[in-house]
Amino acid sequence: MPKSLKEPPPYAVTSVDHALRLAVMLQLEGPMTVSVAAGRLGVARSTAHRLLSMLVYRDFAVQDENRAYRAGPVLELARHAHSDLGALRAAALGPLRQLVDTLDETANLSVRTGATCRFLLSVEGAQALRVSNREGMVFPAHEVTGGLIGLAALSDEQIESLYAGDRYDDRPEERPDRARLLEDLRAVRRTGFAVNLERSERGLAAVGVPVRDPAGDTVAAVSLSMPTVRYNPARVAAIVAALTATAQAISARL
Repeated sequence: MPKSLKEPPPYAVTSVDHALRLAVMLQLEGPMTVSVAAGRLGVARSTAHRLLSMLVYRDFAVQDENRAYRAGPVLELARHAHSDLGALRAAALGPLRQLVDTLDETANLSVRTGATCRFLLSVEGAQALRVSNREGMVFPAHEVTGGLIGLAALSDEQIESLYAGDRYDDRPEERPDRARLLEDLRAVRRTGFAVNLERSERGLAAVGVPVRDPAGDTVAAVSLSMPTVRYNPARVAAIVAALTATAQAISARL
């Protein structure tokens, strides 16, 4: 006879169950403090803090400027994966192919969520020496062109909040230099495009611009990646013009 009620597994791991419950609460109910999380789970504040810290470490949660925790990039991507992101990818495929036909370098569509950037779509150029497909890969936002574009849409105060707290306490080598990052983002806001010279990978250069929704908000970035041996600062203006036309074509299809 089938069971009518869901039963817990015979060897349930309490800490895993608590972490999963917290992740669901953050996704469905919104931000919460350590005290609220502890009360909801019926555990000590120190236990709730350890659980939330692990969710932050794995990008299931982020801590905001008020020290509360909210859904992180993994949960946000999951929420939008089959709707907004799918529509964005479909809208970008044709324009990216046309961009590659014109400039014969690898074109990418990426989105920033929290402090990470995910490549939604890549179309490779035909040259033997080219940047490989990055589709599906996730990088720290401050290391890649699309991430810089996404971060530049935030205020300096939001950037400070995003990178505050204990997110990088156990991996300090990954913590960005916030003074340099803020300076870079101001340059992106001023010029309207981002340039990445071996920031994420040796031998790679990239140029990117924002993709905006009808309200003018940045929803993604489109970029062109190439080996540094083919990068020429004199070509940046022409590349930006082509990228801007591509971004406008994507926006028109949304």
